[in-house]
Amino acid sequence: MVQVLKQYPDESINVNAGPVRNFTGSYEQMLEDIIDTMKAHNLDSLSAIEIGYAYQLMVIREHNKYIPYANPRVITQKNPFDSTEKTSYFHNIPIMVKRYQTLSIVYDDRKGNMQTKQINDPEEAATFLRTLDYLFNTTLIDRIPPHQREQAIKALAGKGHMPDTSDAFCPPESKKVYFVSVADKLLFFMFISLLLPLFSISKSTLEGWYTFDKIAFPIVIILMIGFFFYAQYEAKKYKQCSSCQVGNNIGVMVKRVVAASAFAIGAYLFVNPN
Repeated sequence: MVQVLKQYPDESINVNAGPVRNFTGSYEQMLEDIIDTMKAHNLDSLSAIEIGYAYQLMVIREHNKYIPYANPRVITQKNPFDSTEKTSYFHNIPIMVKRYQTLSIVYDDRKGNMQTKQINDPEEAATFLRTLDYLFNTTLIDRIPPHQREQAIKALAGKGHMPDTSDAFCPPESKKVYFVSVADKLLFFMFISLLLPLFSISKSTLEGWYTFDKIAFPIVIILMIGFFFYAQYEAKKYKQCSSCQVGNNIGVMVKRVVAASAFAIGAYLFVNPN
């Protein structure tokens, strides 16, 4: 039987669902109601919570088949990405949230048998996670960073636009690490040059190493300046990224500038053959 879909701001959706233990009788009726409601509203997925059943049951339409997932759990999740999503609960207004593309999940099938599944598709993973959220008292609004949540609530009330949350999270891999990586390699060889006077090294070899030290020192300084300005750019773009904060970036920069200065002075005193 087709049921009424809960829609924002109906707060009765905010309950923790209980596990499905009996896979006969009322369970079959509940499952039939979910599928009938999905067909009536042309939905790709639906949780039991969204039609008033407080059970850990959800259905996803896969290749025109309605697949039930009872007591679903995510075991591992990797490869984060920004996903723009719509749900009937939020009146199909697009909201951007953070999801994971690669999932390892467990669940009970229609007969109550435990199954495992691997998902490595962004759309499929987003659909699964979005529907799963409702079973654990979570909605799309809860996935938005706190400083943007109030704006989103106003937008849902028809008083504004949805905030752009695409830059709310840390990048999977920050490009500023390349500045640090090159600087660290140069610092390593500057340190090695300080050890050369301990061995029987020719004057011409020492001159070559000293020339390297004189070139490497300003390059490290330039790299750290570039690192700092790029880090400032990321700090503004990725507002929720703790590793992008100014204090962390200054610490990274200062340590390498101090090390480069110390190695440069040491090279002048001990490696300089003149």
